[in-house]
Amino acid sequence: MSSENLKLNRQGCFRLYTAARLLIQMYQPWFAQLGITYTQYLVLMVLWEQDALPLNAISRRLYLESNTLTPLIKRMEAMKIVTRKKNKDDARQTIVALTEHGRALQQQAAIIPDCMATVLRERGITDEEFVTIIPTLDHLIDALSK
Repeated sequence: MSSENLKLNRQGCFRLYTAARLLIQMYQPWFAQLGITYTQYLVLMVLWEQDALPLNAISRRLYLESNTLTPLIKRMEAMKIVTRKKNKDDARQTIVALTEHGRALQQQAAIIPDCMATVLRERGITDEEFVTIIPTLDHLIDALSK
């Protein structure tokens, strides 16, 4: 059996993992200012698009298991960013909604995408290069999530 396939430079997963990790690290200065983590930012983006969603809808949207999301949401609730309430029509369902503080974070976070685009450009990555990988990543996510 050949060990060629086990070389790190032949692993697409390593490239995706490393690129994702380095990209997320670049966000950290802005998240530190907001007092949130990257995963909390993702939850906020979902709720900024549509507030007061069932936990399982957020879970599906972010491709995260509810047992991963629940402690994260609890921390966000302790930070007064979101509230959790049982659904009036189905007590098994938890509705997550933004607080005033959570809504105010949207205004503060509005600069992040432009700042990140600037940082990427400074690192030699053009807007076109970055935008062209999105359909490929979407296809990969779709295929792997089935």
